[in-house]
Amino acid sequence: MDLQTATDHIEIRQEVAKLCAKFPGEYWRKLDAERAYPTAFVTALTEAGYLAALIPEEFGGAGLTLSAAAAILETVQAEGCNGAACHAQMYIMGTILRHGSPAQKTQYLPKIATGELRLQAFGVTEPTSGTDTTSLRTFARRDGDHYVVNGQKVWTSRAEHSDLMLLLARTTPKDQVGKRTEGLSTFIVDMRESLGKGLTIRPIRTMMNHNSTEVFFDNMIVPAENLLGVEGRGFRYILDGMNAERLLIAAECIGDAKWFLRKATDYARERQVFGRPIGQNQGIQFPLARAYAQMRAAELMVHEGLRKFENGETPGEEANIAKMLAAEASWAAGEACIQTHGGFGFAEEYDIERKFRETRLYQVAPISTNLILSYVAEHVLGLPRSY
Repeated sequence: MDLQTATDHIEIRQEVAKLCAKFPGEYWRKLDAERAYPTAFVTALTEAGYLAALIPEEFGGAGLTLSAAAAILETVQAEGCNGAACHAQMYIMGTILRHGSPAQKTQYLPKIATGELRLQAFGVTEPTSGTDTTSLRTFARRDGDHYVVNGQKVWTSRAEHSDLMLLLARTTPKDQVGKRTEGLSTFIVDMRESLGKGLTIRPIRTMMNHNSTEVFFDNMIVPAENLLGVEGRGFRYILDGMNAERLLIAAECIGDAKWFLRKATDYARERQVFGRPIGQNQGIQFPLARAYAQMRAAELMVHEGLRKFENGETPGEEANIAKMLAAEASWAAGEACIQTHGGFGFAEEYDIERKFRETRLYQVAPISTNLILSYVAEHVLGLPRSY
């Protein structure tokens, strides 16, 4: 069954699907069992130019739009693969593109485009502050021509498989700024130079193969020229990329939902119990139909957010709602898929339980559903701030 509902970037979707066909379920099951990184898959995406989709052509990239990047990641998920191994490179890119100096862009972007450098690590979340980003404690102290960084990050995924990290740290103590969003700065950290010299990476084993880590900074040196933009304005720079991040994650969830629905509907038509297809029973039909409706509604919100983003507008409402609805749709589709398959839904060889674990993440990360609801309540409905 073809659940291709999108009508944009058809050629890109078709080519990505062909690439994904070279990485079937067996490939992902083996990686999942070993908690290994999909190096071959990421290399294939890099060599095909997909991870350089948002890098301007002058720096060796494809110079495509955010909607093209969303189409790439949605297709990756819809074909049963896992874009979490590399999606950060797309949404981290926006901060460098918008706020990096000409020298930084010239130094890093061409090498990222070819895959010589991997930009996969995003150091923001900390154990004590969680999503209360303005309360982070990692501090970067200016000392002549460099900064000295001390602190800790957690859930910094792909740090072991990245050359560069985009790091958010305090450069002015919180009690010395007028607004809590001030005094935060953004840096490009070359982890190849810092590892073992003030930078320590420790893997975190999780319920899905997400290659997540915690990282520790102990007097780590970062050259002053690696500061992105103006010191103290880093929180604003990070926000610029968050709408893109949420729209791309939402697109991935749409892809997951389509994979679950295709898997479930195909099985429901073929599986015979009591002398007829189980898909003839409304107990099977209704959860699948409802999940499809949820997916379609979320998909339309994703497209609206992408439209506004590409028109230069700020799609805060659309990006947040799209991410929430898409995560809920993929979870609903996964639940219906498992129920449709019964016991087989828990068997590794069907890939459902793996995808089910993977898609559950997105109701928590990169921002939880509760914080999205708080955002909508405050910034859309005009209710008092709840935190």
